[in-house]
Amino acid sequence: MTDTTPAQGASARESHRRSSAPGIGFKTMIAICVGCVVVQGAMASALMGFGIGGLSFLAAMGLALLFAFCNAISFSELSLMYPSSGTLATYTQKAIGHFPAIVSVFSGYVIVAMFGLSAELLLVDALLQTLFPGMLPSYLIPVLLLFGLAFLNILGTDVFAKLQNLFTFAMIAAILLVGATALLDTPTSSVAQAAAGIDWGLEGISDGSFIGLTALAMWMFVGCEYICPLIEDIRQPERRVPRAMFVSLIIIFLLFTLFCLGAGRYLSMETLTTSPLPYLDLVDGVFGKAGLIIATVMGLTATCSTVNTVLATVPRMLSGMADNGQVFGIMGKLHSRFETPWIGILFLAAIVAIPFLLVSPDNIIVLLIGASTSWLLAYIVAHINVIVLRVRKPGHARPYRTPLYPVPQLIGIAGMGYVAANASPSPEMTAMVYTLLGVVLGIVGVIALFWVKFKMKKGLFEPDMTD
Repeated sequence: MTDTTPAQGASARESHRRSSAPGIGFKTMIAICVGCVVVQGAMASALMGFGIGGLSFLAAMGLALLFAFCNAISFSELSLMYPSSGTLATYTQKAIGHFPAIVSVFSGYVIVAMFGLSAELLLVDALLQTLFPGMLPSYLIPVLLLFGLAFLNILGTDVFAKLQNLFTFAMIAAILLVGATALLDTPTSSVAQAAAGIDWGLEGISDGSFIGLTALAMWMFVGCEYICPLIEDIRQPERRVPRAMFVSLIIIFLLFTLFCLGAGRYLSMETLTTSPLPYLDLVDGVFGKAGLIIATVMGLTATCSTVNTVLATVPRMLSGMADNGQVFGIMGKLHSRFETPWIGILFLAAIVAIPFLLVSPDNIIVLLIGASTSWLLAYIVAHINVIVLRVRKPGHARPYRTPLYPVPQLIGIAGMGYVAANASPSPEMTAMVYTLLGVVLGIVGVIALFWVKFKMKKGLFEPDMTD
């Protein structure tokens, strides 16, 4: 009789995936990293931050980029130590146990997908209703996009890669076109006068006050580690995974810098800081009504590239966790033809659709801040994993080693803690966000506690010492 233990089942599945997948190339890796980070919420955050701080915000972006590099460094070391679709769950169970492994993945990725993608879909609906008033039924197009992309993701990584390349590079082209045109063209005198309130001085940089804008800037650089769950399908991951994350972060920084500088010449500080869709105001200011197509491309491709990436990666995390016994085994069920975790893909699409259909559009910002703050916990856990594994498994093979260890980990932990403490713009919203987050994390923690103690029959913080 064949032995079907979770570990052996996982090994067989991983071997089959590696042998059957055509492999994800470097261009697609860049599309995944950039496409997951550059969303409508990030574009709005960038323009809001520039409206508040002017050139000082670019310095805050630079500091946030440093924190993002630290996050990418830790995920590079961990993912190449344990190249598994389980990603953070696998790394954490090896370092500090199954209970924090389950909590960190659900808080950092499943809950983030549930809240964050719902907010993005609400922004898509708001964009479409603004661009085509009265022409489209509310909620219909975003729901069709969500489940259409879920179906296409079930068809395999080849279909996913083609879609991701299309969405991401169309989005980059649209943002570059808008930013470069706004920066190089000369606005009319009335437009230039309205935009005169932007702070083009360097005082905020020289006196260090720009640091207060870092929390807002950080949301423009989170998510490039979504490449890690696809590591089994990547050719030459030892070289390409770290490089893809680092190159993508630099591309994102340059893209948003151009976008902000262009917006500062066309939009007033009030528009940048109060408009729900400031990039739509920018496109209208630069191109007029002729920019309708560009605005549609920017909004839809930004959301579609993110939804496409999350639907490809988070179900693979859940599949890897099922192989480890950390979630229901059905999450590890693969499609008989396409070898994709189709149950996990449909599950994720369903839990994203629920808050999208139930939550008021007025709560978009709460959803985004709650999702992003929850995400920070995953980064802190990843940094802790690197430090713990350096102590517990010093001889384990590390195809990528942290330069200047443990400085990036310590900077990353401090940076993520600072951003979490300053995530919301007002005390009232802080209370709302942390209440929501506390309830959700409390529920996840209780379920994880019972699962580890009574289903897995393991200690909560008992590390898996096997290699």
